[in-house]
Amino acid sequence: MRIDRCLPVVFALFYLPFTGSSQPVVCLFGGQTGVSQVLALFRGSYLRDIQYDLHFRIPPVKEEPVQGYETIRFRLAELPYDDSLFLDFKGGADGVPELIVNDNGVREEYQNEHLWLARRWLRIGINTIGIRFTASNAALNRNGDFLYTLLVPDRARTLFPCFDQPDLKAIFSLSLVIPAGWKAIGNGPLLDSVSAGDSLLLHFKPSDKISTYLFSFAAGKFSESDRVVDGRTMRFLYRETDSSKLRLSLDSIFRIEGQALQFMKQYTGIAYPFQKFDFVAIPDFQFGGMEHAGAIQYQSRTLFLDSGATREQFIARSNLLSHETAHMWFGDLVTMKWFNDVWMKEVFANYMAGKISSVTLPDDKDDLKFLTAHYPSAYSVDRTAGTHPIRQRLDNLQEAGSLYGPIIYDKAPIVMRQLERLIGAKAFQSGLRDYLHKYAGGNADWDDLIFSIQPYTKVKVYEWSQVWVNGAGRPQFSYRLHEAGGKITDLVIRQQGEDGKERVWPQLFEIALVYPGRVEELTVNMNAASVHLAAAVGKAVPRCVLFNSSGIGYGIFPVDPHGLGWVSKKSVTRAATYINLYENMLDGKVMTPRELLWQDIGALKEEREELNMNILLDQIGLIFWHFISPYDRHNIGPALEEALWGRMDTVTAPNEKKLLFRAFSNIAGTVVAQRRMYTMWKTKQAPPGVKLTEDDYTGLAIALAIRDYAGYPEILTEQLGRIRNKDRRDRLQYLLPSLSNDVAVRDSFFRTLGSAEARRKEAWVLEALSYLHHPLRTAASEKYLPASLDWLEDIQRTGDVFFPQRWLQVSLGSYQTATAAEVVRSFLKQHPDYNPKLRAKILQAADNLFRAEKLESGENFLQ
Repeated sequence: MRIDRCLPVVFALFYLPFTGSSQPVVCLFGGQTGVSQVLALFRGSYLRDIQYDLHFRIPPVKEEPVQGYETIRFRLAELPYDDSLFLDFKGGADGVPELIVNDNGVREEYQNEHLWLARRWLRIGINTIGIRFTASNAALNRNGDFLYTLLVPDRARTLFPCFDQPDLKAIFSLSLVIPAGWKAIGNGPLLDSVSAGDSLLLHFKPSDKISTYLFSFAAGKFSESDRVVDGRTMRFLYRETDSSKLRLSLDSIFRIEGQALQFMKQYTGIAYPFQKFDFVAIPDFQFGGMEHAGAIQYQSRTLFLDSGATREQFIARSNLLSHETAHMWFGDLVTMKWFNDVWMKEVFANYMAGKISSVTLPDDKDDLKFLTAHYPSAYSVDRTAGTHPIRQRLDNLQEAGSLYGPIIYDKAPIVMRQLERLIGAKAFQSGLRDYLHKYAGGNADWDDLIFSIQPYTKVKVYEWSQVWVNGAGRPQFSYRLHEAGGKITDLVIRQQGEDGKERVWPQLFEIALVYPGRVEELTVNMNAASVHLAAAVGKAVPRCVLFNSSGIGYGIFPVDPHGLGWVSKKSVTRAATYINLYENMLDGKVMTPRELLWQDIGALKEEREELNMNILLDQIGLIFWHFISPYDRHNIGPALEEALWGRMDTVTAPNEKKLLFRAFSNIAGTVVAQRRMYTMWKTKQAPPGVKLTEDDYTGLAIALAIRDYAGYPEILTEQLGRIRNKDRRDRLQYLLPSLSNDVAVRDSFFRTLGSAEARRKEAWVLEALSYLHHPLRTAASEKYLPASLDWLEDIQRTGDVFFPQRWLQVSLGSYQTATAAEVVRSFLKQHPDYNPKLRAKILQAADNLFRAEKLESGENFLQ
């Protein structure tokens, strides 16, 4: 193969199909890496009926390359002028030793991650291309005795040559040669299997028509459980070996999947749209799950719960299973045209998961579950200088990973909930049904969905979306209550952006007028910058006004100081208040961090709702480690430990005891607390009423190591011997250098992370980073920050979609000092033309650092 000469620059003259313009647009895409939108539009205009026949040979040793062969068939319309066609492949020039186009062997021309197919090799109509290739390990996630593909958003092109864009859906036929004793699943049903010595040849039936990012297979040494649920056979592969977790989890997993499928069928009016419903649990999977049609992948530890699991863990499992199941309709059946609308599949998967939880975990707490699941996470980004709109611009698929984060996963469901309330649940459902039926099997964008919803409402959805979907940030509310003779004469509520600019976020929310012995709740239609609440006029002046009492509103709401001692009987009102107080504290209002810490401890003594206790405990941990100086942590730590341990003694529910135990272990710093932890670990004797598992004892061993507890190396060695599951044992073995008390050992380990190959096991890397950058070690680890930022672009190029964001969070999230903040500011100043999406990720991750910096400098946090 010759790659040393430059390929001619290719210009494509064509009409952009969605503009309605009759003017030709000249677009340059031949010289770009990745998949540009221009290239995608060009190919989308001329390619039809794509089929991939893919064959992979998986060797038993992961160091040996995976060889593949594929046949691509497609129908080509008339190309304008003499343009060529590009296949996407990131495997390098040497990764394609053979290329056959329409039965003609041709010399491969490779440039900028593309195989160039000259016009003279192609024909109008059906074309057939045969390619022998070497698959990249980047997309194969190879482990010792299992592997799995993960190709979202644009990594199919790292695995095999293809047209890697979401609107070129195709049918995939797969065959695998795997080691004997392995099992495998793919998108299509298994057709047959043939043993051949030490190998097994598997043929799968053709898949349904799906996008390239949804093509998938997993293979390895897995256990298997098959069930028939509501007449549908489900196949589940997993590597969990804990008999207790299996006994307690398998029935629930299949039950939830069946309930989710049934709910989606009833809500959408469309039966499950694919041939089969199989799934696999992956140890230390880098996502929560991935919605491959017919072959869903899940994070193993989220599915398999033990007898000590908390309610939050049960909700997380239900939401994860429901989320990926909902994707079969939102994302797989109807797919975005371009990845700038990736949020559309995620918002409805998350939003439907919330609705499905009313079936899978029936109670009267749907609003509370939704509030606790989405609001703190959405606010964690939307309050920062790095926030962004839900819908973002995307010029090239190689940048698509930077679109992911809490804004599309958490703010977007909140926004859809507001839209459903504004137009009505029935209208909302009818619009979604029309959308799914119209575009089933194809692709659509946000405008298509707006047009589907608009006939069912008088609300101008496009104008509404300009603020909520195409705009960034959140509103900040204030109010003024006028009174005369003990009666309200006017109640004015105002909103503006956190940046002080006048903007209107139209939404509905509630306020509570609190009187001795009773509460009156009023609905606010916040459809203007300033609203006079007519329903409040004439009512008695309340003891206090409590904003967002239903937990549905979005923004920073005012806190009435007279209401801090009032405790609502409604758990969702208390949760909304806890969250609002925290947001106000971060905004420099109402309370200092230390004051809110003790306010939360006081609330914890009275709180009876487990989900609310979890909010309080999360805030206590965040404030303690991020907004309390090391000196003050040393002073208040003993009292905080005593408060948490004492509360653990008074609650009776095992789940609540477990939450408090984990919070205690998180902040434990005194000699007394560490001795308690060591004794529990050594004797395997948990506090009364607390159920500790193998994972908990591993967590105790790690906590002791981070605190440099005497004899910690022997503790870790003994804990390694206790772990029976190979995958969990391998993980702890990997983490040992990051847990060392020898700074030189930790430094050496950190330097290895500059290599993409050393970062392949992303879940392990992130956990190790969290120990390197633990708040107790920041004095020694602050020197890692410049390199952590320098490597970011390479991390974005080589890692999966969530990796850059999580890398930054664990790298920057534990620091408080002005010197650490200056590292970040200097980096941004020295790189004025830095990738804007990555720049935003840095600002998001550094937000707590910039706020906490004021503490060390002595600046009043409330300024």
